Amino acid sequence: MKFLIDMNLSPLWVSFLANFGFAAVHWSTVGHASAPDTEIMEFAVANGYIVFTHDLDFGMLLAAQRRTGPSVIQVRSQDVLPSAIGEVVLRAIRKAQPDLEKGALVTVDPARHRIRLLPI
Repeated sequence: MKFLIDMNLSPLWVSFLANFGFAAVHWSTVGHASAPDTEIMEFAVANGYIVFTHDLDFGMLLAAQRRTGPSVIQVRSQDVLPSAIGEVVLRAIRKAQPDLEKGALVTVDPARHRIRLLPI
């Protein structure tokens, strides 16, 4: 699995995920910082990425457009640094892996995670 880290999350996530065997790239290294979410989604689909974000707009776009991809992980937490919620995110990724590979929206907060298969 490959992850595209959205601008609203720290680039620290790239090395954190790499330490656990996941490929990741921060949007700032492949796209424009002010790019619309639709551009990020299209890039993710074209390049086989799962979007990792702190932005609820991706879930709304998936639902409104009845999209089947890309898969999206959205983090709902005050502190979104890997040092604060990294282990929670890893558990969610591992549990949701088959669904993420097919197409899913995974919402992660410090206490739990929720998986919705695409299209929503």
